[in-house]
Amino acid sequence: MNEQAYFKVVGLHKNFGGLAAVNDLTFQLEKGAIHGLIGPNGAGKTTIFNVISGFYKPSAGKILYEGENIGGLKPHQVAAKGLVRTFQETMLFQEFTTFENALMGRYLHTKSSMISALFATERASERANEERALEVLEFLGLAERRDELASNLPHGLQRALGIAVALAAEPRLLLLDEPFAGMNPEETRHMMALIRKVRESGITILLVEHDMQAVMGLCDRITVVNFGRLLAEGTPSEIKTNKDVIEAYLGTGLNAA
Repeated sequence: MNEQAYFKVVGLHKNFGGLAAVNDLTFQLEKGAIHGLIGPNGAGKTTIFNVISGFYKPSAGKILYEGENIGGLKPHQVAAKGLVRTFQETMLFQEFTTFENALMGRYLHTKSSMISALFATERASERANEERALEVLEFLGLAERRDELASNLPHGLQRALGIAVALAAEPRLLLLDEPFAGMNPEETRHMMALIRKVRESGITILLVEHDMQAVMGLCDRITVVNFGRLLAEGTPSEIKTNKDVIEAYLGTGLNAA
């Protein structure tokens, strides 16, 4: 374990009553990497994301980001430090335009309220926010759809817009929670290209995903959890041939990746 790692979880526990959803979990991310967090259904992946991003308080352990323990901070405090997440379900304002959703991303992960976002009195600040929102849409290839309602976008573009909302908050570490959910092969390839582009822009990525082809094709390293515990860690090729991982995924298509 690198003491100077960019991000690391050390001895993390999260209990719900008598149930240990996360149990003495330790892993780390290197700056600039795409790091996968995988495991069978019920392995505790979403709980881990919720603890890291401040939606749950850890029962024990540390979450060290750039040397600071952020465990127990509230979501907006975590996001203000540069760690922003997406969600399994596309969290969009369906009756807002693509541009308005990206603009709201400037506020949803901060202390600013939605009311101040919509009715800000400081025009210079608003112009800067509008410029940033448009930059993000252009970066992800969504600028031509800026005036379309989010509800009218195809599923794959809605998922891309969800990432745009997160990028508008200017993260340095981006947590992607199942970005490929419900996608067809063409949409998956497009999303993989977008995630690589995000990484190339200097953002570190922690990725939870069930699509093993996407995980194996994207990630530099992978952490595998099962029942809230660390099961294995390594490169995609190492994980793919790990007997414990294969057994945990028996019948779920790991080898198809």
